[in-house]
Amino acid sequence: MDFALSDEETQVRDWVRTFVRKEIAPLEPEVLRRERAHLPGLAADELRELQLKARESGFWGVQTPEEYGGMGLGAVLTALIEAELGRSFVPFRFGGHADNILYYANDEQRERYLLPTIAGERRSCFAISEPGAGSDARAIRATARRDGDDWVINGEKTFITGGNEADFAMVFARTDEGVTCFLADRADGWRSEPIDTMGEWGPAALVFEDVRVPGANVLGEVGKGFDLAMKWIGRGRYLLPARALGACERLVEMAMEHARTRVTFGAPIADRQAIQWMIADSAVEIEALRWLVLHAAWLVDRGADSRHAQSMAKLYGGVKANEIVDRVLQIHGGMGYTRELPVERWYRELRLLRIYEGTDEIQRRTIARNLLKGHARVSGTLG
Repeated sequence: MDFALSDEETQVRDWVRTFVRKEIAPLEPEVLRRERAHLPGLAADELRELQLKARESGFWGVQTPEEYGGMGLGAVLTALIEAELGRSFVPFRFGGHADNILYYANDEQRERYLLPTIAGERRSCFAISEPGAGSDARAIRATARRDGDDWVINGEKTFITGGNEADFAMVFARTDEGVTCFLADRADGWRSEPIDTMGEWGPAALVFEDVRVPGANVLGEVGKGFDLAMKWIGRGRYLLPARALGACERLVEMAMEHARTRVTFGAPIADRQAIQWMIADSAVEIEALRWLVLHAAWLVDRGADSRHAQSMAKLYGGVKANEIVDRVLQIHGGMGYTRELPVERWYRELRLLRIYEGTDEIQRRTIARNLLKGHARVSGTLG
């Protein structure tokens, strides 16, 4: 059993680490200033400039197949990249990607939606959640009825990531045949309304009122949309805790630096057992999370059923990241609670990890059901 990274994995990780340190981290003070003024932390043109700079070194479409101009990297490499990007709160992502279910597009849809999205010329959003249908995706009530060669969509979607910026949506609606996925352009008539949240994540509500969509815009097959939705939702739950892993590493490093320099009662607080135990517990949990994430990614690369492992990584990552950021804020005291430091920002951001793309409760339900039905064992993969 070899726990060492390969030469390629080490080189990719180190390049991203350097890119974050040189290009992204220096933007942090300005991003904080803008967000305190209720402005976007990173403008679209600034994000695009960073993406193009990364592309000069070949970093474009991390998981996009090479036939589409991407890097086509595997799950472990992608997890390592996400962990490095997570070390900064600047909302950066590499360009050249598209939602995985867009690869089910037909030839015409590929030209109109998939390729322009990969090129960064179009922006999509995944629209399934509704006011009464979050974790229970089968409870959606949006409808689509046939009208000649078209479909007419009615309903409301909520908490849609990227919904305010998207120019087309992959919207799921009930049809006579079952749930169907439609590619709906904003120009077709749907509108978005921003939802204010405790974090910097800016989701949207999407409103469809007699929005007419051509029959040619059905993604996949009529009545088979729920299968596509599950492919999107399960495409990489290990990547969310991977990004949180990087954030936790950075936060604990900040906590240790503060503990070494903050003096109370004649000694640095790093000498206090209470502080030492918080740091020790956090370090152990970070290492455990690292292996849960990498194990899930390893299973993905092997083509094995990774759903159980991904649920475990997602659950543990969400819970422990929130505990760790809370300890780090406590170590920083009053300054940690201010918006002068990024600790409270991470506090708000990491709280979302326990909700979106499968709540803690859904992960626990999945894990317990797998174990009780014999689909997984307590002894795990190596047991």
